[in-house]
Amino acid sequence: MSEPHRFSISALEAALQAQTLPPALTPRALAHVLLTLCRSGLDDLPMPGQGSTLLRWQALARVAAFDLSLCKLYEGHTDARAIMHHWAAPALPPGSTWGMWAAEPPQAKVTVQAPRHDGRVRLHGVKAWCSGATTVSHALLTAWNPDGQQQLVAVALDQPGVHVTGNGWQAVGMAATRSVEVQFDGAQAHPVGPPGGYLARAGFWHGGAGIAVCWFGSAQVIAEALRKHCTRSEDPHGLAHLGAVDYSLHCTANLLRATAHWIDRHPTADALLPAQRLRAQCEHSAGQVISHAGRALGATAYCRDAHLARHLCDLPVYLRQSHAERDHAALGAVAARERPGSWMP
Repeated sequence: MSEPHRFSISALEAALQAQTLPPALTPRALAHVLLTLCRSGLDDLPMPGQGSTLLRWQALARVAAFDLSLCKLYEGHTDARAIMHHWAAPALPPGSTWGMWAAEPPQAKVTVQAPRHDGRVRLHGVKAWCSGATTVSHALLTAWNPDGQQQLVAVALDQPGVHVTGNGWQAVGMAATRSVEVQFDGAQAHPVGPPGGYLARAGFWHGGAGIAVCWFGSAQVIAEALRKHCTRSEDPHGLAHLGAVDYSLHCTANLLRATAHWIDRHPTADALLPAQRLRAQCEHSAGQVISHAGRALGATAYCRDAHLARHLCDLPVYLRQSHAERDHAALGAVAARERPGSWMP
């Protein structure tokens, strides 16, 4: 196990407290805060599976609590860093910010031309769900080589052959992330890792679990508003809702810590089962928090507090990065192969 990482949660919290986001959040405002964090070295999170996975996840949760759209970009940037570190890619350009674009809907596909003599490739096609496309300077994305294999490529976005469209994003929640479609027409890129490497590495599920931690960080903000209400008002119904929220978040936090420790103890093992369990639990807990807080606090939560209202609007959108029953079915398929009695304490 590696030495404890030097990353400081208190420094991250101080940097976030020094930032002010406008009520009408814009991509430019997100870009400014993300770049501020990166220039301060606060994107240098511990690599997952190296002894400080919990510290990495605590950082994601703190950024999510500050703003979920910012966290979407911060999580993608730090995930791209971890992936490129895993494949020993060249150092990131100073001051660069990165998107991690791996969605593969059937109507959008990017292809890679055969490598040139210098190892660079050219990209053609449309990439969908490109979060932060108008905000970040670079992207790590999945594409397809001539042999039909998936290939990670790193691409600078400020070059000819890259067109950030306005298509594919009509959301009110998470609106400032601008997760639009990007058109590539001969843009130059560098392969990262071997063909098929994105899905094959153990860190794929480490990153998938990290996304669930972002949901959890936002859910805590909503839950804290309910707790604050219950300290100010003798409301038995509010206390009942808070009790339901408390045990749900407490169970989720325990699973989060246990999963982080499991990953650190088994850094190269297939983490599908623990990661899918954590994703399912974080999604369920977040849904419970949204429901209970809304019923206890009423319209005030959605209308009078800008920070809280943004979380209540953003979190349901971010949660749909889960595939719901499809993910539950995948989890069930793995759980079915576990030994009888494996749930017994």
